[in-house]
Amino acid sequence: MTGRVMVLGGLLVLAVAIVVAVLVARSPGPGDRPAPAVRHTPGQIGEVTERRLDERRMELTIESAALEATTRVRLLLPKGWSRDAGRTWPVLWLLHGGLDSYTSWTARTDVDRLTRDTGVIVVMPDGGRCGSYSDWWNDGEGGAPRWAGYHLKELLPLLESRYRAGGRRAIAGYSMGGQGAMLYAAEGHFQAAASFSGAVDILQEGVPQAVMAGTTVGCFGTDWKRIWGDPDAQRDIWRAHNPYDQAGRLKGVRLYVASGTAEFWEDPAEHLAGKAGKAFAARLEELGIAVQTHFYRGRHDHAHWQRELHRAYPMLMRAIGAR
Repeated sequence: MTGRVMVLGGLLVLAVAIVVAVLVARSPGPGDRPAPAVRHTPGQIGEVTERRLDERRMELTIESAALEATTRVRLLLPKGWSRDAGRTWPVLWLLHGGLDSYTSWTARTDVDRLTRDTGVIVVMPDGGRCGSYSDWWNDGEGGAPRWAGYHLKELLPLLESRYRAGGRRAIAGYSMGGQGAMLYAAEGHFQAAASFSGAVDILQEGVPQAVMAGTTVGCFGTDWKRIWGDPDAQRDIWRAHNPYDQAGRLKGVRLYVASGTAEFWEDPAEHLAGKAGKAFAARLEELGIAVQTHFYRGRHDHAHWQRELHRAYPMLMRAIGAR
């Protein structure tokens, strides 16, 4: 009996590590590792270089003060886009999840084709290894990486000042990116937000333990407490980064929440995402905040996230006046 318990316990730890490797971690792809530290006054952005990959795709390399590193963002530009145009375009941000990067949306979904005939700038920023779309706590010292600071205080103004991005914005993300989408929308920067298999309740039963077990495995020894601290001792910080606890700040935002309902033994990541999505949607409804939902039998993969983007896309575009 004791042996069976030990085996089951070992399998559970392994499953938890897999869950967080998907939900909150990412491994760098070729050319995707941040460069050595770049120091500028906080709030300022350093050198920006750009490269046109094709008719629509543009890749920016940015020296970020918030990250104290060089990072990249991929853009899909609409037909007729010009830096000298006498107009701006509405914007769709797409956030990636664990084990992925800023290239994943274009590499693993049909987002290029989906958005080709829509007058919208698509923004796909890097979210960092275990970045969690958060400014890291770092034992109370703050400092880099400040992923939220980079995205909202550096990248967003840069897009508006140099790339004709307008003030009407929608945001969507999968897995870790679903958490980021809802957190950024709660800050008041987006008119619509969608989460696909998102980490939208990081304090639900089992998830803090998954973070503890998996961040070290998925992020090559990173101390998991650097992100938000201890879930008990720094409970307020965890709540500040938990979409479930921030749900009341989403009033007035058009919302879409989707996830699969796999059993734990089928897909542990999607099992937790499904529980989180249902709890988050219930919290929104309890607060009288409208939300469109889709819970389905499915797994934690890009095929389902592409499908959910298609389902959410008309609502996201209406919210920002894109057509």
